[in-house]
Amino acid sequence: MTPPPSPSAVLRLGDVSALRGRVRDWRRAGETVALVPTMGALHEGHLALVRHAQERCRRVIVSIFVNPTQFGPNEDFSRYPRVLEDDIALLAEVGADAAYLPDVATMYPPGFATTVTVAGLTEGLCGPVRPGHFAGVATVVTKLLLQALPDLALFGEKDFQQLQVIRRAARDLDVPVAIEGVPTVREADGLALSSRNRYLSTEERHAAPTIHAVLQRVAAAVRGGAATAPALAEGRAALEAAGFGPVQYLSVADAESLAPLERVEGPARVLVAAYLGRTRLIDNVAV
Repeated sequence: MTPPPSPSAVLRLGDVSALRGRVRDWRRAGETVALVPTMGALHEGHLALVRHAQERCRRVIVSIFVNPTQFGPNEDFSRYPRVLEDDIALLAEVGADAAYLPDVATMYPPGFATTVTVAGLTEGLCGPVRPGHFAGVATVVTKLLLQALPDLALFGEKDFQQLQVIRRAARDLDVPVAIEGVPTVREADGLALSSRNRYLSTEERHAAPTIHAVLQRVAAAVRGGAATAPALAEGRAALEAAGFGPVQYLSVADAESLAPLERVEGPARVLVAAYLGRTRLIDNVAV
């Protein structure tokens, strides 16, 4: 029996030259390449992205970079979990080919002065409550895509607004990489997997699945064309009764433009962001 791969089986790439050299070698061998961008603290949701990438491409690179430009001044950049060796071990178990591990100086060298912004899609939902966040996301992901130039890049649908922003940036800037969303991975009780779930206390973890239950109820209520406002009011009240607060938004939005909808007449999403204690949780479901 072939022994399981060891952590050393994952090739570590620390700079752009090494990354491009490895991708160039794979392409010369006729192999396709997928990129899975992450900020580390990997969990089963990230591994699902890797497995999906392996079904689509011969080689898979996972980037790990805690991007400072997407955190606001009062957010959790300093305490965001950094567990690189654990992450590498998980990538070895799932059979990823390489980990791209740039530092801040690689991504934002001295004199860096360019920002990618996406209008429209960033003006609602998380945009107003996290100013600058999506500019940080769009900039770092655009850099990662151009540094690696993979055939495909994969992102989880849990961050649905982020996924739409990245799709738009890649399309508008003619970045020659296919962007693919992968369905959210959930715990048995419905809670979406997130690196920030580890911040929840035992009591908060018990209450956390309410967020998914509320999304499902709102989706069911509006699926037949009923007005969204009553369903959203009931959903917000249920979240607050379960201990969530503040509820930053609970919205029914068009699945492509993310514009809020009074009634659902086509593909839509129910999206939420709410604090449970000190932990900010986001989630969404399709209508």
